[in-house]
Amino acid sequence: MTDIILLSDHRVASTRVVEIGEALVDVRESAALRVDARKADADGSYAHLRAGVLRRLLLAQDALPRGVRLLMVEGYRPPALQRRYFDAYADTLRADRPGASPEQIREWASAYISPPEVAPHVCGGAVDLTLCTEDGAELPLGTEVNATPEESEGGCRTAAINIDAEARANRAVLGRAMTAAGFVNYPTEWWHWSYGDRYWALLTDAPAALYAPAGRTRP
Repeated sequence: MTDIILLSDHRVASTRVVEIGEALVDVRESAALRVDARKADADGSYAHLRAGVLRRLLLAQDALPRGVRLLMVEGYRPPALQRRYFDAYADTLRADRPGASPEQIREWASAYISPPEVAPHVCGGAVDLTLCTEDGAELPLGTEVNATPEESEGGCRTAAINIDAEARANRAVLGRAMTAAGFVNYPTEWWHWSYGDRYWALLTDAPAALYAPAGRTRP
């Protein structure tokens, strides 16, 4: 993963945050975007994003070719859920790679799931998504959303070469639309895009991240 900055990189954690106070909003209230329920949780956190992130998603949607839609899979994650995801994957790696140091496990885990203290999803600035038709049929992008590096043989990486031409073209379509709207991609996960978080700030040389870890009041 040469030249890829992982979320475990010390530069991400040291990036300054100046919270701008944007609310978390429910993406399901926007008829312009499709929201998939595969990651739905009891209080609907998965369907929430910062207001500015939603505005940019709508810009990305408008930039897609006719007949192609964004399909949002997951947005905001409560900190406790992010911790469970990270710890569970780290435990799997630890079992598969006995003798690895805690530092190695953390780095390997961070290639797939962000450490909770810097996680873009926890601040409401990240979205996991894919592409679909007007009727909701998902387009091929090489792997399932949230495919691990192990099960996809690295195909989950945005620039993976072990995917077919159609999937590569669809990833390019997604990448152009999301980049034009101001998002950055986490290169080990083609489906993960963020705006306003520490990782975004580091990659774009922004003076500071815009969003700190967020919380929701249960309805």
